[in-house]
Amino acid sequence: MPIYEYRLIDSRTGCERCREGIDVIQGIHDDPLKACPHCGCAVKRVFSAVNFRVSEQGRSPVENQIRDYEKQGMHSHAAELADKEAEKTKREDLKARALDNYKKAGYKDL
Repeated sequence: MPIYEYRLIDSRTGCERCREGIDVIQGIHDDPLKACPHCGCAVKRVFSAVNFRVSEQGRSPVENQIRDYEKQGMHSHAAELADKEAEKTKREDLKARALDNYKKAGYKDL
């Protein structure tokens, strides 16, 4: 069930809880609260930022981590992770990616 945030309509009133904002777990079809459940002062539902991550389709968490390392220029980390994953999964594309990252990290004897 979603968590909704509520704030006081009149910030000069209310209890300490609703002055800071209250979070309430409610069903999607439930009516919004009209009053603070603690003190009864008028509240309104507010929209706040949500925190979630949409995974990139077709990529495993390990591949996402390799990509993050590459973006940060951490090629030796990316190479090691890709190499380990290639050994486990027998994927040639990851083996090639590991070799490329080892080269970018400065390894010459591959």
